[in-house]
Amino acid sequence: MLCAVLATALVAGACSTAPIDVGTTTTASVADGPRTARTASADPVPVTGTPAPVLPATVRTHDGRSVTVTDVSRIVALDRYGSYGTAVFALGLGRNLVGRDIATKFPAAEPIPIVTRGGTDANVESIIALRPTVVLTDDSLPNATTLQTQLSAAGIPVVVGDENRTVDGTDSLLRSTAAALGVPAAGDALVTRTDAQIAQARSLVPKNVDRPRIAFVYARGTGLLILGGPGSGADSMIDLIGGQDAGTASGLTDAFTSLTSEGLIKAKPDVLLMMTDGLASVGGIDGLLKVPGVTETPAGRDRRVIDMDDGELLSFGARTGDVAVALARALYGSP
Repeated sequence: MLCAVLATALVAGACSTAPIDVGTTTTASVADGPRTARTASADPVPVTGTPAPVLPATVRTHDGRSVTVTDVSRIVALDRYGSYGTAVFALGLGRNLVGRDIATKFPAAEPIPIVTRGGTDANVESIIALRPTVVLTDDSLPNATTLQTQLSAAGIPVVVGDENRTVDGTDSLLRSTAAALGVPAAGDALVTRTDAQIAQARSLVPKNVDRPRIAFVYARGTGLLILGGPGSGADSMIDLIGGQDAGTASGLTDAFTSLTSEGLIKAKPDVLLMMTDGLASVGGIDGLLKVPGVTETPAGRDRRVIDMDDGELLSFGARTGDVAVALARALYGSP
């Protein structure tokens, strides 16, 4: 689960997307007060009806191997972000998913067994017991190498993708997943839809204003508070919606750094971005304002906090555009 990744600050680095040109600056135009960003649908919307996979499908994986998939009737999708499980549903193959990671978190996925222990390490025995015909995964899991070796030795096709999560990597993730499952046309359609949503999110960014400084804060109670920086994934999403990542702008060099009052004050965020469960874990907005340093920031003084479902905010892939639109609307008060 992504929470375990942030808790240990072990997320693989990711490149930020290029900044949006918002022209000559005047003043930031962000909505006041706390807001919750919500996507149009709790479940990923299939881009098509159930597609007919063209198999066998032979693909070159991110680790340089050639893998042939002959059957996609029993798919297991595993990564720290829920990207592959979400993509399977969005490609119209959700009924074929028989095992998932804990970050594949939406109503339609609830009946599917979770095979990641403690939210991160995948249980090889549990996966094999599901009799998968293909496993989609990457190196974002702590035991990735062992997992991939043991599953391959058991004769299960293992398709390894790129573990980095950025807006710019969205199209590649979707197309490679679709190709491995024998549904490249559905992948192209999903890319087209996602790119249109990303363009819509960009269109919601006000022109000729300052880029608001947005700090991604991960929380699991007041005892675990982490500030996002370059390569967190949140920086890429913040850039997409016209903001600047406050942690990066303040000089952070790591993807995640333990939050201190001094660090937060130095970051000078106009807005705090959090996962919904994380915000609840510190007692909501009122509890967050009691965290040292929060009320000394522009965001804290004006109660500008945006929260979003834990399973959506940094899932990327099939929901990148949907999430970006929801965040942009929450940030700027767009209809």
